[in-house]
Amino acid sequence: MAVCEGIRPIATPSPQNFAGAARLCDNRRMNDFTEQVDRARVYDVAIESPLELAPVLSQRLGNRVLLKREDLQSVFSFKLRGAYNKIAHLSDADAARGVICSSAGNHAQGVALAAQRRGVRAVVVMPVTTPAIKVNAVRGYGGEVVLHGDSYDDAYAKACELMDKEGLVFIHPFDDPQVIAGQGTIGRELLRQCQDDIYAVFVPIGGGGLIAGIATYIKAHRPEIRIVGVEPEDSAAMRESIDAGKPVTLEHVGIFADGVAVKRVGDNTLRACQQYVDEFMTVDTDQICAAIRDIFEDTRSIVEPAGGLAVAGLKKYLAANKLRGKTFITINCGANVNFDRLRHIAERAAVGEQTEMLLAAEIPEEPGSFRSFCEALGRRGVTEFNYRYNNNSAAHIFVGVQLTDGLAEREQLLASLRAAGYPVADLSDNEMAKLHVRHMVGGPSSGVRNERLFRFEFPERPGALIDFLQAIGTDWNISLFHYRNHGSDFGRILAGIDVPEEETDELEAHLAELGYAHWEESDNPAYAMFLR
Repeated sequence: MAVCEGIRPIATPSPQNFAGAARLCDNRRMNDFTEQVDRARVYDVAIESPLELAPVLSQRLGNRVLLKREDLQSVFSFKLRGAYNKIAHLSDADAARGVICSSAGNHAQGVALAAQRRGVRAVVVMPVTTPAIKVNAVRGYGGEVVLHGDSYDDAYAKACELMDKEGLVFIHPFDDPQVIAGQGTIGRELLRQCQDDIYAVFVPIGGGGLIAGIATYIKAHRPEIRIVGVEPEDSAAMRESIDAGKPVTLEHVGIFADGVAVKRVGDNTLRACQQYVDEFMTVDTDQICAAIRDIFEDTRSIVEPAGGLAVAGLKKYLAANKLRGKTFITINCGANVNFDRLRHIAERAAVGEQTEMLLAAEIPEEPGSFRSFCEALGRRGVTEFNYRYNNNSAAHIFVGVQLTDGLAEREQLLASLRAAGYPVADLSDNEMAKLHVRHMVGGPSSGVRNERLFRFEFPERPGALIDFLQAIGTDWNISLFHYRNHGSDFGRILAGIDVPEEETDELEAHLAELGYAHWEESDNPAYAMFLR
């Protein structure tokens, strides 16, 4: 089978003799583990989450895609399964000591809820980068929150310190056999829910507890089903450990998908992945954002970045392997996302889906050059246009363009623009440009003497920008231009027009004839401070 970059097939497992409490991954103990799953106490707090068809995504990918909706749990994550199973099995003496855990958020909620149900104290150490929605949820369940460090591993070290100091029982988020067994109930459920031939199950990986439980249970009952683990490119601790044959500690992990931001996977979870996971792959931030949008379009629910990993991995896998007519299951593992993060997700989803490209171009600094460049783009939708006059030689612009044919259209458009004489650079994969530069185009311009600033609104539709520029004409030089499609019914443009004072009346008459709603902002203090 062909694979793409970022996908790692495992041909033969290479068991390692790691130190650890329980050895649950060798074949002779597989039956013992599945019995632990069957006896797991999760349904006091968890539901049997639905396994739902994603009709829009299925049609687009040419395969049957089923979503295991763990985002519908009471804490909006699968993590309460393992946490509750562990705490429910504590002896009365251990429960009386109280429990402690370290978590980026979802495991923390599970521990806090489980401890509340059993009536025991719960201390939860969380990285300071944890989204506020998760911190507040833990406190809502009665957990004592301690914020420490920038990653899970920093929080883990602090939790170990408090455990020793206060005699608390540590509830590991992923490397405890009872926690893994609790997560394994997801595998049991989906086998019961789907009797069809399942080609593969795609599972997000952080520390590995979720995929260890699911993979071990599924391989015990349906070994023909492929298990594919998916990690962010900047947090691929399991893939690195698989390659090394032992646990590897990453020096740095990305925090966009904070639910899987783990520097080191577990000993037990690594052993399970070595034996029972068929392939490993990574996806980038844009691909995760596009997957979140895919899930929203089918379910009208918004998952967290970790919750979009499995769908992102499936899409990348199918793009490489060209499979059709198969059944795939993806695990939507959580939905604890800060509302303000949605802005970033929406911004990056189109690039991740390759329905938008970002490019930088140089055009002549002369009246009408904007319009000529937009005509060269054709009737494609323009999603963003940033420009500020600098000098009389050339203008540098930052442009977003809608695509319908992904990478092939990107290459075709670049070639056609270069053939038309425009120096252009594709910035679609440029992280600095996407995060920062697009918002920093511009500033004061000393070369513009008679600039007036206007806001415009016009109906949003493909070709609307070129229609606007044609209506403005070439009588005056545009000295500043900012446009971004925000998905609303009206496009919004900020434009600076260099117009001599004696032509003011003519400009006013022209704008009235244009018919676009507009407001002059020449006296706006923000303009005076940053642009004039």
